[in-house]
Amino acid sequence: MTILLWFRRDLRLGDLPALLEAAAGDEQVLGCFVLDPVLEASAGARRLQFLGDCLRSLRDEIDGRLLVTRGRPEERIPAIANAINSAAVHVSADFTPFGRRRDEKVQAALGDVPLTTTGSPYLVSPGRVVKDDGTPYKVFTPFFRRWQEHGWRQPARSGPNSAQWLDPAALPAAAAAPVEIPDPGLRLELPAGEGAALRGWAQFCDTVLAGYAEDRDRPDLDATSRMSAHLKFGTIHPRTMVADLDRPGAGPAALRRQLAFRDFYAAVLYHWPHSAWRNWNRNFDAIETDTGADARRLFELWKRGETGFPIVDAGMRQLHQTGFMHNRVRMITASFLVKDLHLPWQWGARWFMEQLVDGDMANNQHGWQWCAGCGTDAAPYFRVFNPTTQGRKFDPDGDYVRRWVPELAHVADAHLSKAGRPPGYPVPIVDHGQERAEALRRYRQLGG
Repeated sequence: MTILLWFRRDLRLGDLPALLEAAAGDEQVLGCFVLDPVLEASAGARRLQFLGDCLRSLRDEIDGRLLVTRGRPEERIPAIANAINSAAVHVSADFTPFGRRRDEKVQAALGDVPLTTTGSPYLVSPGRVVKDDGTPYKVFTPFFRRWQEHGWRQPARSGPNSAQWLDPAALPAAAAAPVEIPDPGLRLELPAGEGAALRGWAQFCDTVLAGYAEDRDRPDLDATSRMSAHLKFGTIHPRTMVADLDRPGAGPAALRRQLAFRDFYAAVLYHWPHSAWRNWNRNFDAIETDTGADARRLFELWKRGETGFPIVDAGMRQLHQTGFMHNRVRMITASFLVKDLHLPWQWGARWFMEQLVDGDMANNQHGWQWCAGCGTDAAPYFRVFNPTTQGRKFDPDGDYVRRWVPELAHVADAHLSKAGRPPGYPVPIVDHGQERAEALRRYRQLGG
């Protein structure tokens, strides 16, 4: 008998409780990853490249003994479990609406073979941090206080040698149905895999963490952890990270708060699954948005980074060229789309999910709704970001803009707040002052 360990958003061997649970007996463990065509179709090329690179790294760590197959999980997992006479299928829990539906189908197809969940991608799994009456939190600050009180386990002591790994070549080819790991052939700026994640995290802690609280909103500086994609694919667990944050200083505290936001948004999506693509605050279903031909034209200019607002264009071009955008700039570009262009936040959220290597449903959708004012902690009147003011504040010397907008590379005032507009760079596609007033008018119509 062999135990099946099904990897999903946990593409690592260290700090992996599901691995320890799968290897608790004397049975061999078959490590497996299922390429779901539904997820492949929705993933951009860069995210698929990062996934492939993570899988190759994981495979190498266990000497090639990783089965990668393709198909609907509710078909492939039971077939493989049956082929190896597995007593159980072990996984890390998935709390997204898609993941929960998938796992229900897989468990139904497995019949008497249990789908055993151990651990999750979060410090505190969704559903555990609730009010005294058992209802979920709608606001981050009280959630954060209770989250800290709840606490979390120490990192699990697992690794490549925690299991006796079964070589998938020993399985009948028809049952295993192995396929090649995806490789779109793209070069990513962020190295993938568990080893890269641990090295990147260690370097951040040694060189950047102390100044993180002060500098994290500066896109012109290398002042963030760049762990978002690694957290998305589980090449590092937040337990591993928070274990290094038990030290004094504003930097560790600020990063711990960001990890709490990640848990909060996962919990919001868990309790309100409709908020994946619809307004968390259903009162905003009545908000007036533009969706006609002119709206589509403005949307295309926004996607290409041709709005005439330097910080917006820099962010959109960074996203398109690298699959990453600094978090402060994500807020600026999102605010511009929903407040200056009056477009549905879902348009922007979908584009981000197509482009981002770290595209995470809970973080992305609720980050967008935070900016749109229709999500938790909503304060729409105070979040009409002035892109020029934001650019000057967080990219004071214009280095970020000059890096991503070559038309402005040699302009003294890269934010064009005072200087003339150079030839070849577009004029602003809207008047920010007028559109801010229009956005407030639309919000007032809701009675908010």
